[in-house]
Amino acid sequence: MTAIDFHGVYPAMCTPFHDDDERSIDFETLREDARRLEAAGVDGLVPAGSTGESATMTHDEHIEVVEAVIDAVDDVPVIAGTGSNNTREALSLSRRAADAGADALLLISPYYNKPEQRGLVEHFRTIADAVDCPQIVYNVPSRTGQNIEPDTAVELASHENIQAYKAASGDMNQISEIIERTRDEEFAMLSGDDGMTVPMISIGGAGCISVAANVEPERTCAMIGAALAEDYERARAIHHELGPLFRQLFVETNPIPVKEAMRIRGYGPARLRSPLSRLDDEYLDDLRDVLATLETEDLEDAYAEIER
Repeated sequence: MTAIDFHGVYPAMCTPFHDDDERSIDFETLREDARRLEAAGVDGLVPAGSTGESATMTHDEHIEVVEAVIDAVDDVPVIAGTGSNNTREALSLSRRAADAGADALLLISPYYNKPEQRGLVEHFRTIADAVDCPQIVYNVPSRTGQNIEPDTAVELASHENIQAYKAASGDMNQISEIIERTRDEEFAMLSGDDGMTVPMISIGGAGCISVAANVEPERTCAMIGAALAEDYERARAIHHELGPLFRQLFVETNPIPVKEAMRIRGYGPARLRSPLSRLDDEYLDDLRDVLATLETEDLEDAYAEIER
């Protein structure tokens, strides 16, 4: 098992669908999107996660999506979403993704059944013991109904295969505590909330698994690169420029808004699998305005004043 340097930007990829009754996967567009993001300078790709509508994909489709992205890119790691609320299913998906060539795994904590903290430890350790591949523990209580507490995260960090934590709890105190208590471990803290990424890096975070990077990969990479280089003046400026986009991408459940943004930019269809539906019309004009504003400014020109 090889460790991965999890510093940088990892877009949580959308899964494009055809306009047929089954909403079958549009693999050609998926591969084109992977190549576009790699060319933009991202540090890796994350297919088959929440943004990729993994909850409505079969296990075979999970693996087919991961394989398609692996085949499309040349030189960036692919981190496969393989989580489940059923430990056996998560283990099976993790094994299959690793066998398919995934460089790392993203494992959401079990949802709906709300295990206690000891159950979370057993769940993640079962997979880490069985699959010799770098793994990221993903905490998003708003979707799962259960928080991964700092003590649990610190205990999991001691496992050699558990190398990172994706934080989408919105609790900066908790995130800071986990960073503080794992400073002696090879354990990266990744933001799962674009609006909190720069603040997280300022206290020791490594980067982000990003929704916004699907739409603005160059700006997101510039923001994270500046923050990691401790150029916080530049990082703050880009953060504030992207702030309206961060907010628009969560006016409804992810990935509804980002798929609409992808359609507007010409990167892929906005089709979603039921029970998700297209973005409500009341949000469309604001999203278009935000995207148009970003298109009018060249990234380097916009920050020439700051650099001087």
